[in-house]
Amino acid sequence: MEKVENRYVVGGKVDMNKVHMRPIDEVNGYQIRPGLYEMYGATAIPGGVNFTVQSTNATSCELLLFKPRESEPFATIKFPEKYKIGNVYSMIVFKLNIEDFEYAYRLDGPYEPNKGIIFDKSKFLLDPYAKAVTGQSVWGSPVGDNCYKARVVKDDFDWGDFANPLIPMDDLIIYELHVRGFSKDASSGIDEKERGTFEALRKKIPYLKELGINAVELMPIFEFDETRDRREVNGEVLLDYWGYNPISFFAPNTSYSSKLEFNREGNELKKLIKEMNENGIEVFLDVVFNHTAEGNEKGPYISFKGFDNNIYYMLTPDGYYYNFSGCGNTLNCNNPIVQQMILECLRYWVINYRIDGFRFDLATILGRNEDGSPMSKPPLLQSLAFDPVLADVKLIAEAWDAGGLYQVGTFPSWNRWSEWNGRYRDDIRGFLKGDSGLAYVASNRITGSTDLYDEHLRGSNASVNFITCHDGFTLYDLYSYNNKHNEANGWNNTDGTNDNLSWNCGAEGETDDKEVMKLRKRMIKNACTVLMLSRGIPMFFAGDEFCNTAYGNNNAYCQDNKISWLDWTLLEKNKDIFNFFKSTIAFRKNNNVLRRNGHFCSLGFPPVSTHGVKAFENRYDSNTKYIGVMFAGRSEDENSEDEIIYMGVNTFWQPMNIELPPLAGKYKWQIIINTMDEAGYIEDKAIFLIGNQFEIPERTVVVFKAV
Repeated sequence: MEKVENRYVVGGKVDMNKVHMRPIDEVNGYQIRPGLYEMYGATAIPGGVNFTVQSTNATSCELLLFKPRESEPFATIKFPEKYKIGNVYSMIVFKLNIEDFEYAYRLDGPYEPNKGIIFDKSKFLLDPYAKAVTGQSVWGSPVGDNCYKARVVKDDFDWGDFANPLIPMDDLIIYELHVRGFSKDASSGIDEKERGTFEALRKKIPYLKELGINAVELMPIFEFDETRDRREVNGEVLLDYWGYNPISFFAPNTSYSSKLEFNREGNELKKLIKEMNENGIEVFLDVVFNHTAEGNEKGPYISFKGFDNNIYYMLTPDGYYYNFSGCGNTLNCNNPIVQQMILECLRYWVINYRIDGFRFDLATILGRNEDGSPMSKPPLLQSLAFDPVLADVKLIAEAWDAGGLYQVGTFPSWNRWSEWNGRYRDDIRGFLKGDSGLAYVASNRITGSTDLYDEHLRGSNASVNFITCHDGFTLYDLYSYNNKHNEANGWNNTDGTNDNLSWNCGAEGETDDKEVMKLRKRMIKNACTVLMLSRGIPMFFAGDEFCNTAYGNNNAYCQDNKISWLDWTLLEKNKDIFNFFKSTIAFRKNNNVLRRNGHFCSLGFPPVSTHGVKAFENRYDSNTKYIGVMFAGRSEDENSEDEIIYMGVNTFWQPMNIELPPLAGKYKWQIIINTMDEAGYIEDKAIFLIGNQFEIPERTVVVFKAV
């Protein structure tokens, strides 16, 4: 038997000029030969296609070839036993045109459910390394048993002289969005055939640039099954809209492309990423490696169950599924085989799609051992932290899971991982609405959560600060509803959290009361100001910048309709809020002192200080409703001017007299932001303090700058 030696594999690709390939066997009329064992998945090569898969417990493996969109294979090619090395099956099939077929696998092996081994030769299995998935290209179309198949892709996208922006972590302003919901509504102004797609998002890049964000975090775009748990409630079809239900980790969701790309390798997505980066916007993916769409014992066979159920999933001693994800199963991330797949997957997205960062959903699962127990040094997290291909990529953890493991501030980081700071969200929400006993922790959150993150070890890059995200109330709803209103989800309003730390400002839901609406907008501006002036990386949810609403639904995972879609008519209606976001984002960008410590300022102020109503007095107690935070310093240029910025946050329902730190020499305090003002951002009004006394209005945030 001839062998293709590893020296002919360069950079993960075969140099076919150095390899003379010829068939040596024939099965069912197809000429074949042993394949390239280190090249998982299906790869087109001159004269044929290489197919490589692995299974620890299978006794045989068959390749199934299908005509496009056909349900039964036109050819079955069993891997000869001599084509198996260890647990890897690899075969080159000659004279295949990749545009003429789809493929799947069928494996045989033991059926011992008590051991978690459940081979079923009747199941068509999707390649775990599939780069393109068929069967669900039309959004919302139900998928039956044995319907998922893969296509072989070719990479013909021209990146030109592309280079990733490599924006420093503490300069980021992250904008979380759902690809479909961002443009699906007719108010988006996008052509109907393109709404809800990568192409529609690309056409919205000028809007993103105007807003000023420099990173988008895309909610899941891996191929997922939105029809899982498809049901009707009051005549409305409910789908698994959010996408936290992965089918394939290597393939982009085909229904997010405006045109069927067939054997292309996500070119519409690549075009989006390239243009985002060219416009100074990094692209992060929200990745779901904690579970799959196969669910528990009652769920379907799609891929991993049929290849090695007891390898890919965490199982109890009697073969049932651990459910730390809350979705039926839990991926066995620290099994070496699964580790390898996840690492190769992330490398693939970075190399082939030039992705700038990843946010890991329920990331504490990635640190659990095979029995579910937390690990002190999880090998997967460590390998991702030190992988050379991922060296420039941002790694962001959602540092909790559905099994109750909460690691905000303690997530294994190797000074490499950042975290969604859930404590920032909760403490700032509570303080801004006037809850007692939160002044001290709120001041910690604003100044970088140094009680959670050692600034000497992790700097100011560990904490991703957010007040809203996809999960929970929108920012408008946070100040429009005291209670969740999830009736449309069909669970009698029992789903979603009850602890929202929200306040309706005096009326539940929509209202014509002008005073209530005025207060709501002020509360939104308060939240935006505090977020943008906090140390750490700010993140907010798409639509917050123009008061988008989900009508009080705080768990809109199943709502593929106006509840979840952005209503772009609100942009014009609430242009004042959009302009405030835009100005406050620009203010953060233009003042380095808000993002990082520099040289000491000439007035001798510390780099970061907290204050009460009296300057430098911060003896906060349970009744404290005011905090002041000051950032002071200069850039590394010795001739640079001092940057001194003071933010006062009054969450009390009455005005307060406050004292700012006294300035010396030429400096005086100018008011840059006053959320009580109709515009909010008022730098152009040139209002200066005489001295350092100020009456801050009720429920108001005011920002001063020494000029």
